[in-house]
Amino acid sequence: MLSVYEGFFSGGARIVHSDVIMGLVEGGQHHSVLSIHGEVHRETTRQAMQDDACYQQLTAAGVGVSTLGRSLGGGEGQVSTGFTGPELADAARALAGADVVLSLKEQPLTLLNQGGLPRRPVVVCLHRSDPEHQGAALDELKAAIADGKVVACVCCAESTRDAYRASGIPPEVLHVIPNGVDLLRFRPDPARRLAFRASLGIPDTAPVVVFAARYATMKNIPLFLRAAHAWLRREPAGHVVMCGTGMTADHQPALAADLDTAFGADREQLAGRLHLLGVRRDMETVYAGSDVVALTSSFGEAAPLCLIEGMMCGAVPVATDIGDSASIVAGHGIITPPDPDAIASAWTEAVLGRAEFAKAHARSRERFSRTRMIASYAALIDGLHTHHTTTTATPPLPS
Repeated sequence: MLSVYEGFFSGGARIVHSDVIMGLVEGGQHHSVLSIHGEVHRETTRQAMQDDACYQQLTAAGVGVSTLGRSLGGGEGQVSTGFTGPELADAARALAGADVVLSLKEQPLTLLNQGGLPRRPVVVCLHRSDPEHQGAALDELKAAIADGKVVACVCCAESTRDAYRASGIPPEVLHVIPNGVDLLRFRPDPARRLAFRASLGIPDTAPVVVFAARYATMKNIPLFLRAAHAWLRREPAGHVVMCGTGMTADHQPALAADLDTAFGADREQLAGRLHLLGVRRDMETVYAGSDVVALTSSFGEAAPLCLIEGMMCGAVPVATDIGDSASIVAGHGIITPPDPDAIASAWTEAVLGRAEFAKAHARSRERFSRTRMIASYAALIDGLHTHHTTTTATPPLPS
């Protein structure tokens, strides 16, 4: 198996895909990864591949990771063009050793669609619900399907399948495998809860809301901050935690401006209860230390990983109705309109109802299991490989 990444940088899709690879390796498959870019510049953060947590986890698990060495910067949905001869030769060598190729989202198809590369069945793993925002990458996906190169698309959510089907992708190639998480890692943990709060000087009994996201337009940071302002004013003991790429005012000027706009004259007064943590590699601890996991996205989301991880650690999910959020949150938390006062009120309701919501979380753990997710990926890949091997086998010579 070969997985092709656009690049390595913080984000739920890369976390899920890398976890799938490691799970399939645990099951006996052999995997390698080719990253088109060796470094990525996004959300005012420049990150080398080797510094990424997913890269480090994959290589520690024995998965070989190589790169074409490009540098990626700019907005979402862009695609790479103008591949050189040496780059195509590197890609050809990587593809030659694979039986099946996984493409993490549709952007890598700009490489895989190049002429002259070894032809292998490609499975595209889709993790968003807004194909219209993926620019030329959607056209690359349609071209690869029409050519027969892409044999399946794995959608992490029903909303993903619906959106891509509406954009013209044939329904027969779209398969839904919902996201799952490691239930041994993501679980309620009183010791982690106390340690996290102590590290930030948060009292044991204080209500805590966590927002785990990169600084991006789709996440609707201004809406979240307006809700945080309203909630902190009405909850004098409350604390708000923000973590993810770009979630530090020192390194993200736009976040600093958003804070000034949302909090105004109250910023200095409330600043001690608003914690900007940036990228964290111990999200199981952050979630276990929180009471609510919040999401205020306005587009693009499919099956938000933060809601699942937070919920499995005991935080109540409160989210806007985007992607599959409503089906994930149903019975486990609260869906809100995109209104800051309504969101702030829902956070308070979630804190008060946390003990009851915890019962529903416990009953649903199998539904959100990594084991279930990886078994579904393995069954799909094995079936596609068997079909491809059978249909492309060399027929016997006539007697």
